[in-house]
Amino acid sequence: MASTPMNKYWIPHLDIHKKVITQELQYYLGPDATVRPYTREGEDGFLITTPGACLTDEQIDDICLKSKEMWEKQAAARSQLNSEKPLKRPLHQPVLISKGSGEGSKRRGKDRRGHISRRPYDDKKGSESSRK
Repeated sequence: MASTPMNKYWIPHLDIHKKVITQELQYYLGPDATVRPYTREGEDGFLITTPGACLTDEQIDDICLKSKEMWEKQAAARSQLNSEKPLKRPLHQPVLISKGSGEGSKRRGKDRRGHISRRPYDDKKGSESSRK
């Protein structure tokens, strides 16, 4: 049995949740269809491999709608965990990856919390008491 030639299509990730497109793709395009994240000319999206035609506009609209519902559910779950002031754009809540010290050399003489250390660098009292 000869293998069917596969077509590859790229669609931008805009308004599409990875989990939703992964779950829905085979429903629309059949069991041989696959999807994976793919960057084309610097833009993130999805590479769809299928033996037939790609998704129709209506199918993409349906995936976008289901993606929006998924993000709203996730945002609602996060807001229940964090009962702080609600954000106007809950999907764009910043996540701290690393914190740089913009102070440079000013950091010397300060402890981790940014307070000036009261303990002298050379603890002479400790060394004198050990000699006695």
